Amino acid sequence: MTCISLPFSPDAPWLAPLAGWSDLPFRLLCREAGASVCCTEMISAKGLIYKSPGTAELLATVPDDTPLVVQLFGAEASFMEEAVYRLQERGFQWFDCNMGCSVPKVTRTGAGAAMCRDLDNALQVGEALVRAAGKGHVGFKLRLGWDASGPDAETWRTLAPELAGLGAGWLTLHPRTAKQGFSGSARHSALRELKSLVSIPVVASGDLMCAEDGIRCLRETGVDTVMYARGALRDPGIFTAHRILWNGGIPEKASVSAILERIRHHAHLATKLTSERAALLKMRTIVPRYVHDIEGVKQLRLDVIACRNWEDFAAALQRFAAFHGLS
Repeated sequence: MTCISLPFSPDAPWLAPLAGWSDLPFRLLCREAGASVCCTEMISAKGLIYKSPGTAELLATVPDDTPLVVQLFGAEASFMEEAVYRLQERGFQWFDCNMGCSVPKVTRTGAGAAMCRDLDNALQVGEALVRAAGKGHVGFKLRLGWDASGPDAETWRTLAPELAGLGAGWLTLHPRTAKQGFSGSARHSALRELKSLVSIPVVASGDLMCAEDGIRCLRETGVDTVMYARGALRDPGIFTAHRILWNGGIPEKASVSAILERIRHHAHLATKLTSERAALLKMRTIVPRYVHDIEGVKQLRLDVIACRNWEDFAAALQRFAAFHGLS
């Protein structure tokens, strides 16, 4: 397989690894809108090795889904290293180590953000991943630390330069503590400081809910690019808007007609690339996000949640369209 370089530039926004969301259909939707790089959902190294149910589906991809970064989590260097070797056998070239997930079921295994509480082990994992993937082929996603004070605060300042020295290809920072989860505000000033600490690319994450947030972050911090997460779930068109804004244009607000077309296209991709049941369940949960600020969303949300088949789904969209005077 030909090695494709990852783009690290302000006009090349990334789609974050979103547990439960960044499956193949959603990644392709975001790529069509302008996402330069997409990440898989977070994948357990042990789950991959032991072939846990559902793991294979998380790795589903197609030729148009490139460049693709596989995000792994795990606290044991041997399992993480072996996972990379197995993924390489399947043609994957780019990897990311999740050292930032604050969900208890991940942190209680010592993985995710819990790795900032054991830096020696974090660096052992990092070294193993770089050894397996090769220098420049692994990124690391970090939080500021475990909490705001104490011995596990601000661990990113120690961990980031060490990982860069091991041969990391890039670093992503979500500038909140693990204890914060997604509460409070992301401390974007830490991104500017990180950029001054390392010579490798830095990707920004956290509180980038619209393209304007992403552009502001780039200009204020000097990072190489941004990674959209919750902002992309609300509007995959965030990538189009980002590129337009960065190049001096003014993006148009999506019309109700355009949003409905995006929903139908997402549904088409989902039914084409996943099982019909999985596709319907996914659309029932994501549609309310796409129309969160549009009049009539409450009724559409109720209608979509009640859908039991695709005929119900199409009828719900048609009623919403009619409410807005659309055919």
